[in-house]
Amino acid sequence: MEKEMKVIEGFEHIKYSHVHYPPEEMVSRSQQYYDWMETRRSVRDFSDKPVPKEVIENIIKSASTAPSGAHKQPWTFCVVSNAELKKQIREAAEEEEYESYTKRMSETWLDDLKPMATNHQKPFLETAPYLIIVFKRAFEFDEDGSKHQNYYVNESVGLACGFLISAIHDAGLVTLTHTPSPMGFLHKILERPENERPFLLLPVGYEADEVYVPNNRRKSLEEVAVFYE
Repeated sequence: MEKEMKVIEGFEHIKYSHVHYPPEEMVSRSQQYYDWMETRRSVRDFSDKPVPKEVIENIIKSASTAPSGAHKQPWTFCVVSNAELKKQIREAAEEEEYESYTKRMSETWLDDLKPMATNHQKPFLETAPYLIIVFKRAFEFDEDGSKHQNYYVNESVGLACGFLISAIHDAGLVTLTHTPSPMGFLHKILERPENERPFLLLPVGYEADEVYVPNNRRKSLEEVAVFYE
């Protein structure tokens, strides 16, 4: 069906309408979505069981529906399944993480991490069938080689990563937000262009056969929301 279109200030706009639900169904759907998302956990123990590539492609397409400043979509999703590249990424990440755990992190930070039972070793970077490394694009190159600014880059890429994590969970897979600092080694290993900077690394796959995660308490609605009525 051809979409109804209107030209506004010289640009094409398509007519938009969304699906609406009765109030009772809205409540039910929103509760069901919350119940499902509440089961999401960050997982550090992965299975090497293969995941169809089409699932990863669909997850990334979902992430790319996120809003962005001036619709610049300033992100690149690098998907790594090559074993040698994953090995290189793990070795470089563990080197940086060792420095962080032994020299960079404060005692308070290390104490806060104790319930997570983490350390500098990151075997999931090799075990998970896919690594998705999200790069932010600070600017673009015009045809003549000049630079063109992107807007609200961190905010836009952060939103896309949120969509990505939700899509991963919806597909029945698990992930972990991994941010080794600094992350410049990802730029080098994956040979990314100068306008891209690593933002987030997400291993994606199935959880291992037996996994335990911290029994963390999420803040209540009263702790995270303020209603002005």
